Amino acid sequence: MRGAHPCQTEADLPDTIPAEPDLLQTAQSRMYAGEFREAIAVLDQALQSGADPVEVRYMRAVCHRYLKDMPAAVADLAALKQIVPDFGRAYQEEGHLHRDSGNAERALLAYQRACRFNPALLASWKSQADILRALGRSGEADQVDAQAQRLEALPSELVAVTHLLHEGKLLKAEQLCRAYQQKHPRDVEGMRLLAEIGKRFGVMEDADFLLETALELDPENIQLRLDFIDVLRKRQKFQAALSQAQALYEREPGNPLFQSHLAIESMQTGDYDTALALFETILETLPEDAATLTSRGHALKTLGDQDKAVASYKAAARIKADHGDAWYALANLKTYAFSDDELATLRAQEAGADLGFQDRVYLCFALAKALEDRGEYAEAFAYYERGNDLKRVQTRYTSDQMEEELAAQARICTPDLFAKQAGRGCPSPDPIFIVGLPRAGSTLIEQILASHSQVDGTLELPNILALSHRLRGRKRVSDSTVYPRILHDLDAEKLRELGEDYIENTRIHRQGAPFFTDKMPNNFRHIGLIKLILPNAKIIDARRGAMACCFSGFKQLFAEGQEFTYGLDEIGRYYKAYVALMDHWDAVLPGQILRVHHEDVVEDVEAQVRRILDFCGLPFEPACVDFHTTKRAVRTASSEQVRQPINKDGVDQWRHFEPWLAPLKEALGTELAKA
Repeated sequence: MRGAHPCQTEADLPDTIPAEPDLLQTAQSRMYAGEFREAIAVLDQALQSGADPVEVRYMRAVCHRYLKDMPAAVADLAALKQIVPDFGRAYQEEGHLHRDSGNAERALLAYQRACRFNPALLASWKSQADILRALGRSGEADQVDAQAQRLEALPSELVAVTHLLHEGKLLKAEQLCRAYQQKHPRDVEGMRLLAEIGKRFGVMEDADFLLETALELDPENIQLRLDFIDVLRKRQKFQAALSQAQALYEREPGNPLFQSHLAIESMQTGDYDTALALFETILETLPEDAATLTSRGHALKTLGDQDKAVASYKAAARIKADHGDAWYALANLKTYAFSDDELATLRAQEAGADLGFQDRVYLCFALAKALEDRGEYAEAFAYYERGNDLKRVQTRYTSDQMEEELAAQARICTPDLFAKQAGRGCPSPDPIFIVGLPRAGSTLIEQILASHSQVDGTLELPNILALSHRLRGRKRVSDSTVYPRILHDLDAEKLRELGEDYIENTRIHRQGAPFFTDKMPNNFRHIGLIKLILPNAKIIDARRGAMACCFSGFKQLFAEGQEFTYGLDEIGRYYKAYVALMDHWDAVLPGQILRVHHEDVVEDVEAQVRRILDFCGLPFEPACVDFHTTKRAVRTASSEQVRQPINKDGVDQWRHFEPWLAPLKEALGTELAKA
């Protein structure tokens, strides 16, 4: 490569960075000239002047490696991973360090992680192949080489898009990818990348359309179909996702990857017998596959077979002690007690230097729960805080932005809006929305209602959130209030159409009862939209005392979303903004929202059951009081708790941690902190 220092190879050169201020460009020029000390001086100046610290730390680490100052390189990489824990180039550079020091196994692990976080890192693919061949693992080396050759065959524009995409620079990635697609409209890899960008922006309909179109052009493309399955699942189009998984399975029935996808999609459609049979088939071929053992455990847990679920999780953890998903799954049962030996294993694994980022997050939350159960609250809180700190650096969530979004709902959804649009929308009374914050008792309310003969319990349905994204449109970055402002402009026909679409698109989750629940908690943000398109829908606000609710959310590691829970200040501010918005909905929609306090349900379940059923226009049925005996799949973190009678023990658990909750109290304010 032109301008490379004589000691450099192509694999060692820092990947090209996007255009940055002049100082970074100057530093890069110095690096390519082999003037590494001079480059570090420029980078230090760039850091002081506010340049991107990620790029500065990365380039400094490269310079220190060439100067053979390994401790300085390691320090820069550690600082970089604190800022962006899934930054692929940091792990690639770590791989180079281990390779240069003769540690092939650790280098291989680092390169593998680099490619998982950013599959466009050609140097990491090639370095993996070299190490694998040197270790005598030629079959694996051939597979890795195939990935490198695929990457080399891609147009340079799409390689650049992939870099930007996996480093979180979505706007730049979208701009470059759209420019490429305008010149190459039938390029399926470009369409696939554009779909991935849309998915990360939350614009699932765009991703769905792009992938479906790409598959029509290239029906044999396996990666397209795998991506399509993922998008369909996220849209909760489970039957369509199952059909795509079935197509892959029929193509190669003995392929464990295709068997696994079919098993997962079968679970989503409620066919647990098929899912469990497929997991068993995979385990006959790969008896020590920790991921499959964990997935089987999830299926068994959802069905309520806790003993078998525990056995499956424990088998996964025994086979792969650093498999954080299995350890956290045990903790997330809420009823499992870790043994002394298991606690010692958890501690040792979490302290390991080579533990993967997500595994470390899982283990922190698992350790915290194990220690909390033993009454070791100070250390438990330290692990809860560590796990949340790790998760928070992955998110782009800001309290200021969320508070403005919720304030816009109150500012724009005025009494005039509801007066103007009265009598419109779809008149169906079928949906019962259960809204609020996670860990506020919504699963309990859903289980109570689902125990009624006239109500189907479904899921946390994404339909309202998806509709809000669609109404916001592609202008959401530059005009943050296009939705809900657009609600003033929708005519009667459109409002009715949107309501009918919701009823039709959620039908797949129903079993034939007249009514059904939708317990997506975040729908509280969109009650105005709900009441305009479905004016006869029932809305229940699941409310729990502020300190208990917020700390319970802080303790929970959510599968996705709910980024506001990863900090005490963030979750306190979110709760406060939620209460303010619910006060607004009460004012502009008087009598149309039932507030159910979790503490009241715990204190007198039958009285609250009667109150809930009366609000929904349903006759009393004793099964609703005996909700814990209802047999149904429950897919939330509270699945085991709602299969037991009411227990008052959890109401004040937060008080054990009160010495460390000052930031939460401050964020909530005096009145809410007392609630």
